[in-house]
Amino acid sequence: MLKGIHHVTAMTSSAEKIYDFFTYTLGIRLVKKTVNQDDIRTYHLFFADDVGSPGTDMTFFDFPNNPKGSHGTNELRRTAFRVPTDEALVYWKERFTRLHVVHEEISEQFGKKVLNFYDFDQQHYQLISDEKNNGVAAGTPWQLGPIPLKYAITGLGPITIAVANIDGFSNILQNVFKMTPTAQEGNAKLFTMGEGGNGAQVIALHEPVAPAGRQGYGTIHHVAFRVDSKDDLAQWQQRLESFGYTTSGFVDRFFFGALYVRPTRHLLFEISTDGPGFIGDEPYETLGEKLSLPPFLEAQREQIESMVRPIDTVRSTKVFEKQ
Repeated sequence: MLKGIHHVTAMTSSAEKIYDFFTYTLGIRLVKKTVNQDDIRTYHLFFADDVGSPGTDMTFFDFPNNPKGSHGTNELRRTAFRVPTDEALVYWKERFTRLHVVHEEISEQFGKKVLNFYDFDQQHYQLISDEKNNGVAAGTPWQLGPIPLKYAITGLGPITIAVANIDGFSNILQNVFKMTPTAQEGNAKLFTMGEGGNGAQVIALHEPVAPAGRQGYGTIHHVAFRVDSKDDLAQWQQRLESFGYTTSGFVDRFFFGALYVRPTRHLLFEISTDGPGFIGDEPYETLGEKLSLPPFLEAQREQIESMVRPIDTVRSTKVFEKQ
């Protein structure tokens, strides 16, 4: 069974700007600065909780000459982040107003308070309150970041997916991926996996007449779901292929193992292992400050460093004033 959301990977127009936005505005820690293992010219930045826990991680590619994406149906639409309380949403609304971050009003979704907001690429995000939440445990807020710990982001919330064929997609989530439909509000249907709660939910949004979304910067590339081990990935590969899906087979991402599949023609899902994690090759104190390469790319370090521009991600020498 899938345990919950593992990570979300999106595309940005600027690695530098997304680093600043996540670090200084959202207070989410950069835990790994590496390259896209399938395109070593491209940065792959990993933002997560204080110790890089699975289920807390949003990552970004900045593909060269990538066009701007457009939002529409049949797309991974919105990434949610968990905060501890309803009161935290009030703090974040005031912070977004002060820092000129585009946002909506605090609202309610499936019994939880939420706050939608957007970055410089019009990437869609949401903060969701854990005040009434049960299920998958939250992560650890970035201890030395700029956000007071009682308000800080602690991990990923539900992923919202817009689809034209809600019945077909619901069938895939329920019968192939073993998710349980638990609620419906208007054109949105809530699915739960594992222990449930904010960290283990998918929201399927029925948009039958909207234009199709188009991938590019400002949109999500794929979403990953959590399992424990490589053996679990093998079982999922067998299961998915028994339904007629073509999978990637096991892919060693060094920080975790992965299995990729397209549940529909437009969407990319990944199933990822919880370990080994992000701390094995760097000290906790300086996570994300140097270019980290998996062992199978280390021999190409000189070439890679000549292709990717330097980005200053040193934070261990700085003191953030919490505000």
